[in-house]
Amino acid sequence: MYNAVKDFTVSGETFQLIYNKEWDYLETYPQPSKDKLPEYYKSEDYISHTNAKRNLFEKVYHAVRTISLKRKVKLINSCSSTGKQLLDIGCGTGAFLAEAQKNKWNITGVEPDDKARAIAKSNTGIEIYNTDALDQFTSHSFDVITLWHVLEHLPNLEEHINVLQRLLKKDGTLIVAVPNYKSYDARYYKQFWAAFDVPRHLWHFSQDAISRLFSKKEMDVVKTLPMVFDAYYVSLLSEKYKKSTWQVFRAFYRGWISNSKAKQTSEYSSLIYCIKNR
Repeated sequence: MYNAVKDFTVSGETFQLIYNKEWDYLETYPQPSKDKLPEYYKSEDYISHTNAKRNLFEKVYHAVRTISLKRKVKLINSCSSTGKQLLDIGCGTGAFLAEAQKNKWNITGVEPDDKARAIAKSNTGIEIYNTDALDQFTSHSFDVITLWHVLEHLPNLEEHINVLQRLLKKDGTLIVAVPNYKSYDARYYKQFWAAFDVPRHLWHFSQDAISRLFSKKEMDVVKTLPMVFDAYYVSLLSEKYKKSTWQVFRAFYRGWISNSKAKQTSEYSSLIYCIKNR
């Protein structure tokens, strides 16, 4: 799709995005090895692993996060009328888990980053597990499993989907939020689109891609919801990467255009998928 997409956050290296016709997603190429991949997360600029508010981008991120957390908890409350067992995979510093905990959810968190895991433990008062623990959890034990901008980070995609299906209760809900490479802001910013975030994002999904991947496992998307704030935040980072002038104003305009167009096309910058067993 694009010959060169740059890692603006950590390494400055370039990667290709290869279109997979069978699944309608883009693959980052080459993908770092399992041993090398953690090196691409070692940056103070990787916001999901820190509570810092040092600059405009971090302040915007945390301000939006505060509003989003309440919306996320409202969503999970609507998904489960009986059980309150929640698993959040890639929980970062645990802000969502803490908010769910306040709403009487029994929370379990998984996070691969050591520093983020420690902060999450402090925020929630519970042990936060490394990803290896997923294999040890009891099958069909969670009413809701959430992956907020996490699925795109996971190597061995099909294996992870198998794990999600095993852990989810038969009538449970899987909630997956991912960027949408068919959004207006993705098409406008092209190789500067911040949500490509190579090589940390190994996969880049469309709505068809999510439907196809989970349909293969006899799971169906039952609801799709927009993440309207993402268009503005991603546009702000994209303008930063372009080193443009008047970044805030340009980003707000592009985010507004993206959301306006998405009202007709449903192709929002990021989307939340509510997925259930067939």
